[in-house]
Amino acid sequence: MIRIAAVGDIHLGPDSAGALRPAFDTLGDCADLLLLAGDLTRHGTPEEARVVAAEVAGLPVPVVAVLGNHDYQSDQPDLVARELAEEGVRVLEGDGVTFDIRGVTVGIAGTKGFGGGFAGRSATEFGEPEMKAFIRYSRACADGLGRTLRELDTLGSGIRVALTHFSPVPDTLAGEPLEIYPFLGSYLLAEAIDEAGADLAVHGHAHLGTEHGMTGGGVRVRNVAMPVIDRAFAVYHLSPSSG
Repeated sequence: MIRIAAVGDIHLGPDSAGALRPAFDTLGDCADLLLLAGDLTRHGTPEEARVVAAEVAGLPVPVVAVLGNHDYQSDQPDLVARELAEEGVRVLEGDGVTFDIRGVTVGIAGTKGFGGGFAGRSATEFGEPEMKAFIRYSRACADGLGRTLRELDTLGSGIRVALTHFSPVPDTLAGEPLEIYPFLGSYLLAEAIDEAGADLAVHGHAHLGTEHGMTGGGVRVRNVAMPVIDRAFAVYHLSPSSG
C-alpha cells in the first residue's frame, strides 16, 4: 500500500513561516510522498517561495509540486519554481517524475491546468483571438498531462497520479458559486486523465469545494485545498491493483 499525502492552497507568506512544519515533520510516519497542488504562495514572489521551500526542506519523504494561479501573480513562476527546487522539491509542468517506493514504481504527472468549464457548459476555441488563446492554453495543459501519464505507463509505473491545481471535474467544486465553475477547472483535464489512465487525480484551487469526486471514466478525484480538507495534508492509500 502506497500512502500519498497531499495539500494545496497553503498560501504561505513571511508571517506564516513555520506554521506547517510541525505537521510536515510527521510525514515519515504516515506517508511515502507529499504532493503540493498549487497556490503555495500568496502573490508568487521569490520571497514567499523561500518560505514554502523552508517549510518542506529536508522532509523524510519526496515532495512534488505544481504551481497555481497565485504563484503566477507576480509574473515570476520560474523564480518561484527555482526556490522550491533548491530545497529538493520537484516542480512539474507538463512532465512527470517516478519514485521506487517499496518495490512499486509510483509516477506523478503534473500540470497547473487552466479553466474553461465542463461538458455542456464550457468555453470553446471559437471567435475572438483571446478566447481561442484561452482554450488553446487549457488544451495544451491537458495534452501535456495526458502525454505524461502515457509515458509513465510505458515506464512501468504501478501507480499513476495526476497532480493539477485546476479541477478536472465539477464534482469537487460543489459549494462554489456556479458562475465561477469555468474559472475553476476544465473537462479537458478529465478527458486526458481518462484517456491515459490514472489511479488518482489530486487538485486544489476551489476553497469552497468538496473533497471527493470522480471522472466520467471512474478515476477518483480529490480536492486537497487546505480550506476543504481542513488540515495540513490528507493521506490517500493506493495499491497497484487499485486502478
